[in-house]
Amino acid sequence: MKAYEGRPAAVAGVGKDRVNEPMIRHWCEAMGDTNPAYAGPDAIAPPTMLQAWTMGGLSGHDGRSAAYDELFALLDGAGYTSVVATDCEQEYLRPLRPGDEITFDAVIESVSERKTTKLGTGHFVTTRMDVRADGELAGTHRFRILKYAPAARRATEARRAGEPKPGRPRPVINRDNAGFWEGVAQHRLLIQRCRACGTLRFPWLPGCNACGGQEWDAVEASGEGTVFSYVVMHHPPFPAFDPPYAVGLIELAEGVRIVSNVVGVPYDKVRIGMPVRLEFLRVDDEWELPVFRATFSATEDAAGSVAGGAV
Repeated sequence: MKAYEGRPAAVAGVGKDRVNEPMIRHWCEAMGDTNPAYAGPDAIAPPTMLQAWTMGGLSGHDGRSAAYDELFALLDGAGYTSVVATDCEQEYLRPLRPGDEITFDAVIESVSERKTTKLGTGHFVTTRMDVRADGELAGTHRFRILKYAPAARRATEARRAGEPKPGRPRPVINRDNAGFWEGVAQHRLLIQRCRACGTLRFPWLPGCNACGGQEWDAVEASGEGTVFSYVVMHHPPFPAFDPPYAVGLIELAEGVRIVSNVVGVPYDKVRIGMPVRLEFLRVDDEWELPVFRATFSATEDAAGSVAGGAV
């Protein structure tokens, strides 16, 4: 693999779009960056967008070299089939402005010796990209990834070989949240309600975060909700879970939100806005947990039913 160091990773790549104001605006809105330098007639692009102008999207770029593909095929063949981005370094040489045409070249800068990490064993691959604007060097982008064999897979294989699967971890139950767990044991999802101002709150708290009132009662949730946001857990591996799996932030019909598992559809079919309904999952002989099941068939096209994506 060391023979690939110094060989090109991309040659004469061309950005799919010129530097433009809509992409700058979307970036700033997503990042919450209100710097006035990024708006108006003399706007520049945020320097950290350097890589964004070189990305090929789902259709990719035509300029990637055979050497890059060969290196990754070699790593895949050795069992290092997973990849995770670890870090990047950027150097900015001149600002990018709307209308600039972006071109770039990239080189395989280094391939590390075999390393063992919590993710698994593999090799760090570093590429360096030179980014040009209208032919003038505008910056460099050094990007490092880990190609590895997942440690979680080995743990799963060991369990399949006969090791018992550990049980789910137990929640901490105290005087502030005991009523919630009592409701779960009765298959009821209870939400606190402030007696002073009527504000609903979740998770359970000793006082109202709207008025500070200390008196409360509880109302039972209808169980209807939608996926407000979600993540797909790949790492770190936990002994009681088999990644990947979806963890959702569910907005209940009552207006409060709860973190729980989304079940009934594959993890990669979960979408923001997806309708879900409460059910209770028995995880062992002593314990049940509230989870939320998608209310359409797993065979339906989730992407066609609702809009959204992973965060």
